[in-house]
Amino acid sequence: MSDLKARFEAAVANSKNLSERPDNATLLKIYALYKQATAGDNADKKPGFGDMVGRAKWDAWNGLKGVSSDDAMQQYVDLIESLS
Repeated sequence: MSDLKARFEAAVANSKNLSERPDNATLLKIYALYKQATAGDNADKKPGFGDMVGRAKWDAWNGLKGVSSDDAMQQYVDLIESLS
């Protein structure tokens, strides 16, 4: 296992134990970086207008199209460390 992957998994665990809940924009960034790091580019169908949360999450993830898995992992680690 690479050092980056180990640090990413540690950051995922740490994200569940942050001292205070991040704002919604930060939560969307955390979600999007996690999805990009683990699943790659968004290929899901965009949710309908009735699903505001689903659309926000889809838009955040879709905004990272083309970012490599390693880059997304590093950004995720850096973001969680900045919040800890």
